[in-house]
Formats: sequence, structure tokens, C-alpha cells
Amino acid sequence: MTLEAPRSAPPGRQLEDLIANVERVLLGKREAVTLAVIGLLAEGHVLLEDVPGTGKTTLARALARSLELDFRRVQFTSDLLPSDVLGLSIQNPRTGEFHFQTGPIFTNVVLADELNRTPPRVQSALLEAMNSGSVSIEGVHRDLPRPFLVIATQNPLEFEGTYPLPESQLDRFLVRVRIGYPSRDTERAVLAARAEGDPLDTLAPVLRADDVRALIATRRAVRLEPALVDYLLVIVAATRAGEDFLLGASPRAALALQRAAQSLALIEGRDYCVPDDVKRLAVPVLAHRLVPSERLVHGAEGERGAEALLASRLEQLPVPE
Repeated sequence: MTLEAPRSAPPGRQLEDLIANVERVLLGKREAVTLAVIGLLAEGHVLLEDVPGTGKTTLARALARSLELDFRRVQFTSDLLPSDVLGLSIQNPRTGEFHFQTGPIFTNVVLADELNRTPPRVQSALLEAMNSGSVSIEGVHRDLPRPFLVIATQNPLEFEGTYPLPESQLDRFLVRVRIGYPSRDTERAVLAARAEGDPLDTLAPVLRADDVRALIATRRAVRLEPALVDYLLVIVAATRAGEDFLLGASPRAALALQRAAQSLALIEGRDYCVPDDVKRLAVPVLAHRLVPSERLVHGAEGERGAEALLASRLEQLPVPE
């Protein structure tokens, strides 16, 4: 299969080709696609949270197909076991010897569909692998392939038969993405594009595994000047001060925001960050980690939520020049 993006292309061009390729399937949702690509570049994981039918699974599949990487999908259900995700040792009846049968986690891109439908034990097994990039099974340490990206989906409005992720596990996701409903014109284009088949079937990869690893290495070298580091830390500190939040952003969240800002700079063809990189990504990177205070949850401002509170705080903080 021929790749559309030449390996000698600059990082910004490669990433633009990747985003454009995914947009061929998920029309009119560039921001959501960009955030998913940021999760890949920042060596993090992506939580797609939206109502059914808005394209969560389509985004995950389109990104995986656009990368020449191994891909596995796991449908999370209430009867799933940790071994169904991680793998287990199986005995050979002839020799009596055990051999390890890897689970679907041993791949480059994992689609964890409806993660909040599976019990906490299974969620924890997956999230431990996400955190360390490895698993320990029966006393044996096993590294996961690189790059490694988990794209998890969940429906925020359906609660029956679900197990909401606790804050400590939400903190493992670098970014939360909400796709939202399309505009009428975009929805008309979607209907026309799918009249003769699924565009996913013809989607070709544009980047190889080596390309992705090289882009990640380039992202690590993107400059974040001291003034921007201070600005980032002021944003994080603002979530820990005052009465707005019971739970503020963790040091892991600060690191995630730094890596996300570097990734956005690389996507836009720069080897340095600007203040807007940090400000633009603060809500998608930090908000799902925050818990508004009980006073605000039950008071007059209760419906604003963590995203609105954080956005309000951002507007009050001075931006470095």
C-alpha cells in the first residue's frame, strides 16, 4: 500500500496530511481530529466522550487506518475480565507447558469502546497499562509496542449499567475530546459521502510506525520558553487555589499540558511554543481532571461545570508576550 506522505516531508506537512486524511471520514471536525493527533504525539491517551452516533468510533478507526500501525478494538462489557484485555497463560495439553497468549492490549492503537461499561477491575487493568506502557502478568514484566495509543469512548449521558471512571483514572487520559453534532451542511455532505459505501473502507495510511516515532522525538525537542513554563504553572496553580475546585490539576496534568502544547506547535509547523498553544489546550487537557466544589455544584453556578470554570479562570490570568 502506497503512503501519501513522503518520509522526507517536514513534520508540519506530515501531520497536516494525517489530519486531512482523517477529515476525509470525519467531516467538519478538525478540532477533534487535531486533539486526537495531539494525544498521539504527546505519548498520551485520548478519551472520546460524547452522545452516540457523533463519530467517536469513526474518529478512532480513521486515525488508526491513517497510520501504518497495528490496531485492535475491544468492546468493553459488564462480563469482561482483565485477562480478556491483557492476555493469559495457556497450557499445552500435549506437553503440559504454558505459553502466554497476548491480549488485544499488545498493539499500537487500541480502541476501548464504551470503557465505562466494564467493571473497575478491567478499567484498572487497562489504565495501568496506559500509565506504564507495560504490564506485569503472573510475575513477568512485558513491554507494550511503541508507539502505544489508547482511544477510549464513553457516553456521558447513559448511566444505567455503567461504571464511571474515578478521577484518579481520568487523570491517565492526556486529553478529553467532544466531537459534537455536525452543522446541517456538513451532515448533508456526510449523507452524500456514505450513499455508496463507507469512506473508511478506502482510507489509506499516510504515516508509518517509524514516521510516528520520529515525529514524537521531534515533538520532545520543541522549545517551551521559561515565561511559557511559568504561564503553564500559573494555570495549573489556579485550579488548586480558591474555592472553585475540590480537586485541582495534578503534576501529571502539568506535564500533559506541556507535551500537548509542544504537539500543537509541531502540527502548526513550529519548533517553539507560543502562549496560545498553552491557553487553547488548557481546557481539553485539564478540565476532565478537575472536580468543582460542592458550593458551585449545588449553588447558583452549578451548571457551569469544570470546563466553564476553567475557561473563566483562563480569561482572568495574564498571558505572557
